[in-house]
Amino acid sequence: MQKEIIISLTEWIDQNLGNNLSIDEVAAKSGYSKWHLQRMFRAMTRQTLGDYIRDRRLAKAAEALCASQRPVFDIALQYGYESQQTFSRVFRRKFDLTPTAYRHSQRCSSLPTFSNVGSLS
Repeated sequence: MQKEIIISLTEWIDQNLGNNLSIDEVAAKSGYSKWHLQRMFRAMTRQTLGDYIRDRRLAKAAEALCASQRPVFDIALQYGYESQQTFSRVFRRKFDLTPTAYRHSQRCSSLPTFSNVGSLS
């Protein structure tokens, strides 16, 4: 039952990545307390809920960088970053490249996936 709850939640999170998601909001959606949800989520995925949301936002932003020529700032805003500087710092920490360098790199031909949902067996 917990597996189904987590899968359902991760699908909902993925559909709402453009919104300003908080752990409180995700917990309210799940019907569990945020503390219980975070323990359950970590037990099932081996990562925190916050890390999952950040990783998915960055993965979607990376896809958007490769799939379009939209300004980096627009993509940053779309995925919940308030400034291009913050987005660039977090993006570089994850991918070892700035968003612009990533867009022009060979990585765009083979995008990484960060979803741990498939490993919930």
